[in-house]
Amino acid sequence: MYLNAEKKQEIFGQYGKSNTDTGSPEAQVALFSYRISHLTEHLKKNRKDYSTARALTKLVGKRRALLDYLKERDIERYRAIVKALGLRK
Repeated sequence: MYLNAEKKQEIFGQYGKSNTDTGSPEAQVALFSYRISHLTEHLKKNRKDYSTARALTKLVGKRRALLDYLKERDIERYRAIVKALGLRK
């Protein structure tokens, strides 16, 4: 599987406050970004996989909502995570 427990711990450790910090917006955005990149690569090979395309759209929406939340709560944390992940806007 592309996302195992060790990979999640690594993502949470890098972008969250600790390896067990699964609830912070930064950790969730980082995890969503990893999943989005994986699904994007899958859709490049399987362009007629409509259920995956829908899942990708929903994930992008969830990430956008979390980023909007973070932007209105703490603009510096928002700017830091956008810069760290290389996201647009």
